[in-house]
Amino acid sequence: MPTITQITRSSLLIAFSCAVSARSAAQTKPATIEAMPVSLETRFALSALPPALRDSATVYRLDVKSGYVVARQGKSGVACLVQRTAWEQAEFRDDIYVPRCFDAGGASTYLKVLMDAEALRIHGMSPAALKTEMETRYRTKRYRAPARAGLSYMVAPVMRTWLPDNVVHTMAGPHVMFYAPNLTDKDIGARPDASQAYPFSTTEGTAEQTYIIQVVGSAERAKILAAEKPLVDELCAYRDVLCLAKS
Repeated sequence: MPTITQITRSSLLIAFSCAVSARSAAQTKPATIEAMPVSLETRFALSALPPALRDSATVYRLDVKSGYVVARQGKSGVACLVQRTAWEQAEFRDDIYVPRCFDAGGASTYLKVLMDAEALRIHGMSPAALKTEMETRYRTKRYRAPARAGLSYMVAPVMRTWLPDNVVHTMAGPHVMFYAPNLTDKDIGARPDASQAYPFSTTEGTAEQTYIIQVVGSAERAKILAAEKPLVDELCAYRDVLCLAKS
């Protein structure tokens, strides 16, 4: 017959094991996406565009139960959204916020990839499976890069995503990204390790999703931050992770 000490020790071991299992499950469970207020999400998405282009752009908002839906139909062919999933990272988080706008060529190609990735995540696909699925769709030509030159506007005052150090950062880094599938820094003689004030390339998961990035100058960056201060303040009030570090 077990002694009181043996029973107590066994109970503690079981309790500890359950606690560890619960903590591990919480750590591995994919993060769900919190819906943004529609008005804030719309303004955040449009902030990726220069002001003169915003009135005629289409805006998509994220329905966290189904995927992106049209919040406002535009006429220019330019389309904007706030990206919440970076499929190439094979990790789901609820603190990724990337306002992006694409011209007509990008809206029918690269933007569709982002929208599909979000929907597949919402409907239960795992991070690793999603990454494999998107790579497969490019390999089988279901997805293709834009047929001609174009760009993605990303001049918003705030974004939160992964940087090359593989850490998620909240930053003010207004820039534009020119479509450059299969291109490398070597092809254009870029040295991003020396300076990112000049064009350099970045690849999002697959070579077909390669861009040349041009960061705006310091004066333009300051102008954008000043003009968008009400939005910056509202985003910070909405979620701490969207607060810019004070300089």
